[in-house]
Amino acid sequence: MNMAEVIKNEKVLRFIDESAALCNPDRIVLIDGSKAQRDALRAEACSTGEMIKLNEDLLPECYLHRTAVNDVARVEDRTFICCRNKADAGPINYWMDPQEAYKMAGDIFKGSMQGRTMYVIPYSMGIVGSEFSKIGIELTDSIYVVLNMEIMTRVGTDVLDALGKDGDFVKGLHSKCALDETKRYILHFPEDNTIWSCNSGYGGNVLLGKKCFALRIASYLGKNEGWMAEHMLILGFEKPDGDTKYIAAAFPSACGKTNLAMLIPPESYRKKGYKIWTVGDDIAWIRVGADGRLWAMNPENGFFGVAPGTNEKSNPNALHTTQKGTIFTNVVHNLENNTVWWEGLDKNPPKNAVDWKGNPWDDAAKAAGVKGAHPNSRFTAPAKNCPCISKAFDDPKGVPLSAIVFGGRRAKTAPLVYQSKSWDNGVFVGSIMASETTAAATGAVGVVRRDPMAMRPFCGYHMGDYFAHWIEMGKKVKNPPKIFNVNWFRLDDEGNFLWPGFGENMRVLEWIVKRCEGTVGAVETPIGYVPDVKDIDLAGSGVSEETLKELLTVDKETWKKEADGIEEFYKQFGDRLPAELSAELAQLKANLAK
Repeated sequence: MNMAEVIKNEKVLRFIDESAALCNPDRIVLIDGSKAQRDALRAEACSTGEMIKLNEDLLPECYLHRTAVNDVARVEDRTFICCRNKADAGPINYWMDPQEAYKMAGDIFKGSMQGRTMYVIPYSMGIVGSEFSKIGIELTDSIYVVLNMEIMTRVGTDVLDALGKDGDFVKGLHSKCALDETKRYILHFPEDNTIWSCNSGYGGNVLLGKKCFALRIASYLGKNEGWMAEHMLILGFEKPDGDTKYIAAAFPSACGKTNLAMLIPPESYRKKGYKIWTVGDDIAWIRVGADGRLWAMNPENGFFGVAPGTNEKSNPNALHTTQKGTIFTNVVHNLENNTVWWEGLDKNPPKNAVDWKGNPWDDAAKAAGVKGAHPNSRFTAPAKNCPCISKAFDDPKGVPLSAIVFGGRRAKTAPLVYQSKSWDNGVFVGSIMASETTAAATGAVGVVRRDPMAMRPFCGYHMGDYFAHWIEMGKKVKNPPKIFNVNWFRLDDEGNFLWPGFGENMRVLEWIVKRCEGTVGAVETPIGYVPDVKDIDLAGSGVSEETLKELLTVDKETWKKEADGIEEFYKQFGDRLPAELSAELAQLKANLAK
């Protein structure tokens, strides 16, 4: 295929030429999105041992991959925002001068693809041609990256057609190089629409459409263009009459995000006809609609989920999503039937197996406490496989948001659910989001880590400016979504969870939807509005009214300490903290002093 005949955009051709001159690949291949090419790449990856084909009858079109042992997760301390003015990166990001970063990484990239193929991946974040969508070109020397990007994004020559002769795109250059962890860098140049990633083969560092583009670069684009890129799931809450309300929700890791996105309602709700539909499990791009509401779209096309703990009970929808066309990374290879296994899948670890490092995983290894799957092992699965995928998933208009929900893991502080008093107060609630480490057995409470809007590792610019952008967005919409905070992780004095979580969270979502519709009241507290106990349906939940009362309690003394923690956290933003948030903190303190 003559690349210049297919690629009409001079900027794309120049990007390929310059990158090829730097990395010196043996050949260059354009990824066209066709099944024939995909099958050939899969076969090539299997022939070199890069991937292992799994049981076609039990797991059709599924493959296993192992990363290097030193390359198993995102590396926050080697992830940089490279903008000209250091202050613009803010206090939470690692910063590097762009010229210094280009030079340093350029030396690493030099000749890195000798003896290898450079693959050119044209991809769209979002439905091709939608006003929400943005286009990227990723150059990589990894078939694993190509095949994952074909699951996670929309890849093919139609993307080049949509880009046209002069369209702008995000430039992504990735090379495995030598997988040297001392020279591993994930560099973002927001002012140049560019991402460079070297010496990694792990998804979060090398699938450049994911966190790199969809959050770090896109958050910067959103600030400049008047939209939002958020680390949020999107779900549809369908009522028995067929009316569906859409909710976007942000949670730090290990707070049940995927479980909520694919929630299975309790039986009593299912019988009445309630349903939950998944629009997205990780990222939401949000724009102002002509109707004065905020509309959200999931820019991804697949799920990049954590395998351990995913099972038929915890998240059957996620498990069923992985049954076809999925790439498993760093899980156990079950040699008995050529399938996969991980801790928490079931109670029957395979007898004859290979662990995530490629070593025999036998009785001796298990007795020694060797984990079969890496704790951050992954599945990359097509979203279309999900049994509860929303019919709005491919709607180029996105979905209108009724509610935005924030949440964290707090043992005592936050109630089960509360509603903010206004948009600005809701931004305040999102900005103070936090999780804490809990030792459930003793009820001991550990360190509070603030993770505003769950964007701490992903905001591509100064977090104070990011808060200001949220405040601005509220002024642009006549009918903004109502903003809530949830906490599924409240503990009693013995360290036991008070709320059952999982499917039972439907009961809280129902109250949130009713609040958005104005069909249910609430009780005012110093931090916001909580439900009246009678307004949460507890039938069949196993939760007593007394426990619910405890779950909804707002303890003033605890919150006074919380306010001190917020004040300390806010100090780092200096004069870039919006005045509106300072006012919200002052109001919280005044409410607590009453």
